[in-house]
Amino acid sequence: MTTNRHDGSGGPEADGSRTARTEFDPRAVVAHDGVLGLLNTSGLLDAADVHVTRRLVHLSGGQVSETAQIGAALAVRAVRQGSTCLAIARIPELVADDEAVSAVMPSSAELERALADSVLVRGGATGPLRPLVLATSDDGPLLYLRKYFRQEELIRSVLGERRSSRPDVDVTDVASAVDAVFGPAGPGDADLQRIAAQMAAVSWTLVVAGGPGTGKTYTVARILAVLDRLAGGGARIGLCAPTGRAAAQLQAAVSADDAAPRSVRAVTVHSLLGWRPGAAPRFGQGNKLPHDVVVVDETSMLSMTAMSKLLDAVRPDARVILVGDPHQLASVEAGAVLADLVDGEDATPPAPIPSGLLDDGVMSTVADRDGVERGVVTLRRGHRFGGGIARVAAAINRGDADSVLDLVGDPTVTDVTLVSADDLDDVRSDVATWGSALRAAAVAGDASAALDALDGQRVLCAHREGVWGVQGWSRRVVDWLAELPDHPPNLSVDSTSRHAGQPLLVTANDRQTGTFNGDCGVVVRTGLASDTLDPEGDGLRVVFRRGEHLFELHPTQLADAVPMYAMTIHRSQGSQFDGVTVILPPEGSELLTRELLYTAVTRARQRVRIVGSPEVLAAAVARRVQRASGLRSPIRVAEPT
Repeated sequence: MTTNRHDGSGGPEADGSRTARTEFDPRAVVAHDGVLGLLNTSGLLDAADVHVTRRLVHLSGGQVSETAQIGAALAVRAVRQGSTCLAIARIPELVADDEAVSAVMPSSAELERALADSVLVRGGATGPLRPLVLATSDDGPLLYLRKYFRQEELIRSVLGERRSSRPDVDVTDVASAVDAVFGPAGPGDADLQRIAAQMAAVSWTLVVAGGPGTGKTYTVARILAVLDRLAGGGARIGLCAPTGRAAAQLQAAVSADDAAPRSVRAVTVHSLLGWRPGAAPRFGQGNKLPHDVVVVDETSMLSMTAMSKLLDAVRPDARVILVGDPHQLASVEAGAVLADLVDGEDATPPAPIPSGLLDDGVMSTVADRDGVERGVVTLRRGHRFGGGIARVAAAINRGDADSVLDLVGDPTVTDVTLVSADDLDDVRSDVATWGSALRAAAVAGDASAALDALDGQRVLCAHREGVWGVQGWSRRVVDWLAELPDHPPNLSVDSTSRHAGQPLLVTANDRQTGTFNGDCGVVVRTGLASDTLDPEGDGLRVVFRRGEHLFELHPTQLADAVPMYAMTIHRSQGSQFDGVTVILPPEGSELLTRELLYTAVTRARQRVRIVGSPEVLAAAVARRVQRASGLRSPIRVAEPT
């Protein structure tokens, strides 16, 4: 089943479940009968899906059958749920648990026939408007809103053209540059980071994939050093990421590597493109980016729209390096481009790799040689964690619920445990240890120790609201901490007063202070502060860590910051903590997915506690985020003549 947005945004369906609409529900359509009305009342369609469909029918100027209208509404819903198209063959999955809806829903074949004959796809006598595109693929028929079809087509076309040729470089020069950056290769050395640098030198597009701690950013820094050497030290490099926080982390990581060029500066994708809300990007097809190399970190978070704009703006003779973990949560908007590129089937075969670039003996030991040859290098050697965490994460990725349950129940696997929601003594002990260490370091004015303590433990939730969301668990953590002898007794999750040891979450980007949405800091005491709550923040500072560097701000400089005692799993992407407590949502929540669980578990370096039942954990492993897309295999469209 296609899942809801997994950003924990706290909307009417913040618990992730599908509920019937009442007349007072803002998602309900007033005075609309027929099948669309029934689908809205049942909770399958929102008001927006129905209203957009009505508008499309009106603009088409022709008669549109009720069956075709159902298809149009489901296509709008698919985009709202994160897909770029509607996989028609999978519609029965959407209604399998609702007999009343199943009884009125047309079959996939009926829906495809009705759409093929509809003016919404074919166009009508009143004009050329064709808002829908019907395509066929290896996954069956796909129905697009034309905007997203064009974006997919652009991505498919640009990547196909880039794949069909290679940069004109001398293999000997590449070998010299790689040896200078990585050192001489050992005999039979299947170093995937080294191979990624070699492939980057001879590819217009390279994907560097891998899980947490596999050295993706280190690899990027070394790739940039190799490409800069090949350019004679003058390569124009653009570093970007989907969010300001991810860009700041990328900048800190690359700057810490002595091999990377010193002049690079990471920005958001929107900043790189000059893309302001409500306006077209400054850089695009008619005004290409000046960079010779463009690196996109955290590509799993990049939407289809953003990827199409980026590829449209890159020069054909510029290298593009896409970096990320395809198993993590995807963009909150439509598209899962990185996963599609890693797992997909290329319609355009790649140009031959220059002879002598890769050692055949070394390549024979590479697990995914086919992937390397088509420009996808997947790093597999993790450095962040090992032991039970690595084994559980691998089993989650495989969808092997039995292995996950065996591992979390194995007494010899001590770094990942499953605890009942009725037995939270160990979780409470973890929180108390975390809070005491945080408070002690902050009162002592030790900023570095306070930040270390802050990252010692994190409670991660799927939702923002509800008892099992950030809202409920923040209150629980605050209640536990307030009972400690060294904590202020009047803590509050909504307090605007600041005190030493208070963890804070930044909720908006602020370039003036250099803080970004999702940054976490802690309030520390200076020599003038007291141990009591301080409404003005005098004698207190909020400290943050960016890479290896610390910086501090006066509390009044942070207009958009809230106390942080728990956070959503989505916000935790790109972060790492010594230990995490993962709060599973109730059974039946559509937010409960394999990608959500994998992202949460892999935030930990040393230990994981999962709060929930074995049944809910197994359900999470079994359910994947299903985002329909045409990028995974070739598609065919029969446009009307």
